[in-house]
Amino acid sequence: MKQSSSNRRVNEQAREVISEILLFEISDPRLDMVTITGVEVSYDRSVANVYYSTEPSRYTEVAQAFNAAAGRIRSLMAKKLSWRVAPELRFHLDKSVDNAERIAQALNADAERNSSSSEDTEED
Repeated sequence: MKQSSSNRRVNEQAREVISEILLFEISDPRLDMVTITGVEVSYDRSVANVYYSTEPSRYTEVAQAFNAAAGRIRSLMAKKLSWRVAPELRFHLDKSVDNAERIAQALNADAERNSSSSEDTEED
């Protein structure tokens, strides 16, 4: 989906505000070490899809924490932004970071195999 520069600005503004709220104003320890990777705000600003990443072992507890804190985060967000409406927040796990890490590990393992096999052929 093509985004206008103003829509990108709105998304980035929402991401910064939510990140700041998580860092300084929410004291739930389950939300420590969570990264907001992106936010997509609808054109009428009524809904914001918030994408986050965390360690795979914490997926369930972080999802529960976001469900519990969604109203508080929305309220704090409304105070910080001068928008006419406070968007409904929908939190989604962003697994792209995990996928990228898995690909990098596979590439490193392949590179190590290739370098060790080329060393073996050089010795012959």
